[in-house]
Amino acid sequence: MILRIDSGSPDVTEQFAAEIGSRVRGGEVIVLSSDLGGGKTTFVRGLARGMGSTDHVASPTFTISKEYQAGQLSLYHFDFYRLNDPGIVKAELAEFIADPMAVVAVEWGDSVKDVLPAERVDVHIERTGESSRRLRIEASVSLLYLFQEQAT
Repeated sequence: MILRIDSGSPDVTEQFAAEIGSRVRGGEVIVLSSDLGGGKTTFVRGLARGMGSTDHVASPTFTISKEYQAGQLSLYHFDFYRLNDPGIVKAELAEFIADPMAVVAVEWGDSVKDVLPAERVDVHIERTGESSRRLRIEASVSLLYLFQEQAT
């Protein structure tokens, strides 16, 4: 399934992601791609909020990964921008992907694509203006429940 969403502001992007977050069950992997400052962390902030997390969401660019609690689920947020070789963090990512009580969001996932599952959501964010974005979402059939009301 491919879904296209035009977002006029970071708030709209965050709200869209919050709707997805409200539907996660655990075990989902979401891979985000865009230019620097494109809105990947904004998307994760909405995802966390939709999951029920009250944690402060910030980019893990320098720490590589962050964990947010959302009830029974955990949201693991990885950013591989600064890593040419993900090394041991790649093994950590694979461990979280296998956890049915985890939702995993990955920014700059090219360096770890061999551990990313085929069953995932890919979110490509394109800058269309100062604060507007176009989101192109590709989701495996098994994950269509995340988009039940957004699909057109």
